[in-house]
Amino acid sequence: MANNKYLLEVFWSDEDDGYIAIAPDLPGCSAFGNTPVEAIEEMNDAVNAWLEAWVAMGRELPKPISKPQLAMAA
Repeated sequence: MANNKYLLEVFWSDEDDGYIAIAPDLPGCSAFGNTPVEAIEEMNDAVNAWLEAWVAMGRELPKPISKPQLAMAA
């Protein structure tokens, strides 16, 4: 189920000593990577698994609601 239209956020985690990717619109959906790119690649699989489980529970796919916000450097 390739449905990667959801916002992904990637950040460094000191606790995990690596990068964490989350999809704010998909509660509990996250992935880990040693690099930001690896976290995103892992997240593609996590999003697909999350969506498949959601549909298997008889639920409609959630509509993406999060909007990316651009941060401007001072």
